[in-house]
Amino acid sequence: MAKNTVKLLDVVALTVDIPEYNLRCGQVGTMVELLADGAAFEIEFSDRNGRTYESLGLPREKIMVLHFEPASPDIKPEIVTA
Repeated sequence: MAKNTVKLLDVVALTVDIPEYNLRCGQVGTMVELLADGAAFEIEFSDRNGRTYESLGLPREKIMVLHFEPASPDIKPEIVTA
């Protein structure tokens, strides 16, 4: 799968501030719709109770997909000791 692939229901984070919507770099949202033939994505931002407080279309350059698993099953976590 390509590194830049964004899929429906992917968890993403903003890579830029969007002050006009009171959103900051690092805020987490969910991709809920593909827009403009894949050039943009509808990202929904929700609070801890699951209530949507903002939903807007964003280009790929303003978001990054968050990953919760290692990139490869062959990669073992490295333990750093002092």
